[in-house]
Amino acid sequence: MKVSKLLLVVLVLTAVCSISAQTTRKWKAQWITPQDATTSNSWHCFRKSFGLKSKPKSAIAHISCDSKYWLWVNGEMVVFEGQLKRGPTPKNTYYDEVDLAPYLQNRKNNISILVWYWGKHGFSHNNSGQCGLVFELNAGKQTIISDGSWKTKHNSAYLHETAEPHPNYRLPEANVAFDARKQLTRWNEMLYNDVSWPQAVIAGKPPCAPWNNLEKRPVLQWKNSGLIDYVSKERKTNDDGSKTVICKLPYNCHVTPYLKVKAPAGKTIVMKTDNYNGGGAYNMRAEYTTRDGVQEYESFGWINGHDMRYTIPAGVEVLNLKYRETGYNADFVGSFECDNKDLNTLWQKSKRTLYVTMRDNYMDCPDRERAQWWGDMVNELGESFYVFDAEKGPLLTKKGIYELSRWQRDDKVVYAPVPAGLPSSPNVKGDGSWYKELPRQMLASVGWYGFWTYYWYTGDKQTIVDAYPHVRDYMSLWKLDDKGLVIHRKGDWDWTDWGKNKDVPVIENAWVYLTLKACIEMAKLTGSNADVAGYQAKMNKIKAAYNKTFWQGDKYRSSSHKGVTDDRAQAMAVVAGLAETSYYPAIRKQLLSQYEASPYMEKYVLESLYLMDAPEEAVARMLKRWAGQIPSELTTLWEGWGLGKDGYGGGTYNHAWSGGPLTVLSQYGAGVAPTEPAFKEFAVLPQMGQIKTIKSVVPTKFGEIKVNLAQSDAKFSMGLTVPKGTKAVAGIPNKGVKSITINGKEVYADGKSASPMFAGECERWIKFNVGPGEWNVMAK
Repeated sequence: MKVSKLLLVVLVLTAVCSISAQTTRKWKAQWITPQDATTSNSWHCFRKSFGLKSKPKSAIAHISCDSKYWLWVNGEMVVFEGQLKRGPTPKNTYYDEVDLAPYLQNRKNNISILVWYWGKHGFSHNNSGQCGLVFELNAGKQTIISDGSWKTKHNSAYLHETAEPHPNYRLPEANVAFDARKQLTRWNEMLYNDVSWPQAVIAGKPPCAPWNNLEKRPVLQWKNSGLIDYVSKERKTNDDGSKTVICKLPYNCHVTPYLKVKAPAGKTIVMKTDNYNGGGAYNMRAEYTTRDGVQEYESFGWINGHDMRYTIPAGVEVLNLKYRETGYNADFVGSFECDNKDLNTLWQKSKRTLYVTMRDNYMDCPDRERAQWWGDMVNELGESFYVFDAEKGPLLTKKGIYELSRWQRDDKVVYAPVPAGLPSSPNVKGDGSWYKELPRQMLASVGWYGFWTYYWYTGDKQTIVDAYPHVRDYMSLWKLDDKGLVIHRKGDWDWTDWGKNKDVPVIENAWVYLTLKACIEMAKLTGSNADVAGYQAKMNKIKAAYNKTFWQGDKYRSSSHKGVTDDRAQAMAVVAGLAETSYYPAIRKQLLSQYEASPYMEKYVLESLYLMDAPEEAVARMLKRWAGQIPSELTTLWEGWGLGKDGYGGGTYNHAWSGGPLTVLSQYGAGVAPTEPAFKEFAVLPQMGQIKTIKSVVPTKFGEIKVNLAQSDAKFSMGLTVPKGTKAVAGIPNKGVKSITINGKEVYADGKSASPMFAGECERWIKFNVGPGEWNVMAK
């Protein structure tokens, strides 16, 4: 197979459709299917040859299928794993837009497409029940459409099933097994003779069942490294005479394995990563059965891990082993570096964990589930704004917001993960379907740290306009009792966090309060001002009752809680703004001794310490909690504080919710956070604690914010780059400051400032307004 020299397909993309939108373009093409369109885990080849009178400057192809496709033009690979998992709604399907002009010629051309149909629900995919393909190419004055003239053939070299074990029920993907003895040699090349292939079956013009309305893909095609060498290879001989070749990857990533071997026919090579049993369940593997002679093969179903393991039978000569890395298409821009190597390692591992849990959707883990659990996603989206470019990075969050909103149930419940299989009846287990509400996770999702954080960091008003009615409907389900406290909502899974000693009433009331706070902001933003009074009234009732009921003089604790005092409860009272500042010393004391939170909720514990002006305690706790993960050879962070039986929920070693340190180190340690949407205005209010130096880069749509901080007993310095079109407040820690200079000019001395830049002084910072440009601040 000829692979394009281009490592990245450039796509034409537009913004995601609004929530009320359906198909926005009229299709000329027909959905086409193979003769057998319903067999699960089947691979089908589609071909169309056509002539062009002239080479077009632009040739936009619109493509959709169930479930994934690979596309070649004139034998050259153009799209590697196209199509997003279904779907934007419980009924609809995404489609891709790809410009094929660079690959077409002004004579005969050929389009060859390989479609992998899963035929199975999963926690990230809603099976349509039928393999199908629709293709429409606008090439100048000519239009090429999928119709009955296309040829199609089941690629029987791909086997429907492997031997057990199969991937666990949460995954719609199956193991990929290829028997080269049945290979359709060079079927995707121009000169291949497909005259004996059956014609495709016409299934209808979009929109039609079972794929329904088609909606434009809102994220780019994947980054693609091309085939590259492993870092190293280690060979071991097994008892049966086979060899295992352990090929080291540079880090935990999404890979497709490649091999070139010389072998007799009938030898089966197995490919799987060290993560095959990650999270306590079987995940995906690949198998290749040889034909006679020299041969090469790449397994197209991506898997992840730190090394790829090839089991090579006796009699097979390995000529070459490589891999291809693919992943979410955004640029790594943000950074954080300080004088503490362990904190740097933790930030980098958080970044790697974030990236490996991004693809079709945000994932809890890229192995066991690949599911858009929104509790995980809330932590992920907060991290993403400090890592990725401001254009492509936020698109996956935007996609997730639309999906969570549009999958809302008829009873107003929002639930996750979605997309997911729709069961024939609610809460069916074991078939990859999902229909359950986790109430506390949903509050985090639609509220302050979820939807509103997305708006605050992007300024994307339209997404909130579209999502807010769904938030309002969901929040109407939450009621208060006669005391003004939240009536506990069990939902379908009464989950608050992994671990023990969860003081749910204290936590739940804080989550509702925070979500109501976000609802007020969303209502004002969207012009729904009539909703504000109702939200405010509920907030007032909760605030009046919360401390009276739960504050015990030295800690937060509900009367129904029987376990040890819950650190999560203390933290949530602080981040929600319900705890009085006079309570902070007692709460800080609790957080020095209580360690109940999972990595998911630990993010909020750390944030509460920064909010209480305790950065030294935040850093110390961070290093203590992640002490087992920082020195680990693994490049990603874990689901729990241990692995396997010592972890939570099966204990994956690449779990999205564990990267909270990245956010708090950038947002509070370096102190960079927006004060107006999209960083149009921002603050740099560092809380360095025991850290001596920090260098940080934060991406914005206006450019990069760069911060260079240093402190000692005698002085504090800040180097600050403010992008054009923005302005900032620079805060100097207020610790015995005698004088301050900005770009060499004294602006503060002996507790006073006459500078027009002076923005005020509080117990924690002395503040100055700065505009675009380079600023050097020195305090003695």
